[in-house]
Amino acid sequence: MDSAVESPQQLIFDVDGLQFAAQAWGNPAHPPILALHGWLDNSASFFALAPLLNKFYVVAIDLAGHGQSNHRPGSFTYNIWEDVSDVFAIADQLGWEQFSLLGHSRGGIISVIAAGTFPERIIKLGLVEGFLPEPSRAQDTPKQLARSIKSAQTISIKALSTYLDMEKAIKARERGMFPLSYTAAKALTERGLKKIDGGYRWSTDQRLLVPSAIKLLPEQLDAFVKEIKCPIALILAEDGMPKLYPHYNELIRQYMQLEVTILPGAHHLHMEQEVNSVAEILNAFLKIITNE
Repeated sequence: MDSAVESPQQLIFDVDGLQFAAQAWGNPAHPPILALHGWLDNSASFFALAPLLNKFYVVAIDLAGHGQSNHRPGSFTYNIWEDVSDVFAIADQLGWEQFSLLGHSRGGIISVIAAGTFPERIIKLGLVEGFLPEPSRAQDTPKQLARSIKSAQTISIKALSTYLDMEKAIKARERGMFPLSYTAAKALTERGLKKIDGGYRWSTDQRLLVPSAIKLLPEQLDAFVKEIKCPIALILAEDGMPKLYPHYNELIRQYMQLEVTILPGAHHLHMEQEVNSVAEILNAFLKIITNE
């Protein structure tokens, strides 16, 4: 990993009464990139990658319910189409008529849906370990809704984990669903904790653990991809999505417009020692924008 460290600028946006926190790297006069992190992560997901993206202005959002951003009101589950609306509201506040999207994991899925919703606004689409969710079937919809409701009821009464000190939380994050190095876990943890009496708790909204009430069908997902007009680069890890989901390679082969690169590493390769390789690919992919 590059030893150079750039301290990001801290930003705040207000969208329909919800406060969104964000971090920005680079010169605001340079071509804009909006970066979207993965599920249960936060904008610190881009702490290593963003400073390596040459001559771009990268704004990474804490998506709703994550990091230092507000939780959504009410008791409903989080839906990716709500995130799409937030993405464009924040871009509008930044004064960006057109911009590129950079998404990791769930942030990559949101980026694809966003680029298909308003294709005229997206210049380039850079994806890291995220493209489309697992396809759903129409006949599974009733069971999916029931599963979501039952899970929400369980989550609402579940006690939240408390950590006596930050180091214990970092160690827990290292051993998460996708194991992380200490450095990567520390970056996400420092942004994803809140101080309480007696220690620390995750700031993440517990409702993010609830399964989606409704999932988009393959035909619907396909329609979004076919609406995208910009170039798409997808970076995958050898021990990432293709290994976790047996049909992932079959899915991405359906879309000839994808520029796919597979690198060594795991799901968070953009935060680990492979970050320089990820940055090299993205700099080359995005370079056309700079006219250099």
